[in-house]
Amino acid sequence: MSEKTPVDFWFDPLCPWAWMTSRWMLEVEKVRDVQVRWHVMSLSVLNEPRLDELPEHYRELMASGWAPVRVCIAAEEKFGSEVLGPLYTALGVRFHNRAEGRGREVIEAALREAGLPADLADAADTDAYDERLRASHKAGIDLVGQEVGTPVIAVPGAAGEQVAFFGPVVTPAPKGEAAAKLWDGTLLVASTPGFFELKRTRDVEPIFD
Repeated sequence: MSEKTPVDFWFDPLCPWAWMTSRWMLEVEKVRDVQVRWHVMSLSVLNEPRLDELPEHYRELMASGWAPVRVCIAAEEKFGSEVLGPLYTALGVRFHNRAEGRGREVIEAALREAGLPADLADAADTDAYDERLRASHKAGIDLVGQEVGTPVIAVPGAAGEQVAFFGPVVTPAPKGEAAAKLWDGTLLVASTPGFFELKRTRDVEPIFD
């Protein structure tokens, strides 16, 4: 049996659009010979240089965004990168599907569901993991540039090079053969030399199902 193609996926639990893409990526795992490797990036880190230019409500959102990514990095550091997938799912369901908020109790519940100690939530209130957080973020964002956000996806190219891209931004998350077709098409355009952008205005909010 051939080894599965690794797909590196950088996420911020805060972002509902990245959540949509991640659920699609789990569908892709079922229909294509790929395996997702989860990594943390941070919209709070990304927006630091332009924080003063952002609307007040978005600055407040960025302030609240530090807690979950710090907890994810702490979990990864203590228990390995394999815990990130289950933890992201537990956080994302609570943040987005159930709209439970992003407070400590919600984070602790997600940690417990992922089989992790609830006291990892202590990492939310300290900068002790920020150096590693920034390094993880940089590893992803450097592949695509500072003008995009989360998610970032990277796959091995045909010639051994790394093919990386932002998105796709899609809702609801495609399933089954629809997920496979979107994956095939995304790889086709992303691996085309000189291809940079394909975009249209969003006219719906994320649909969580």
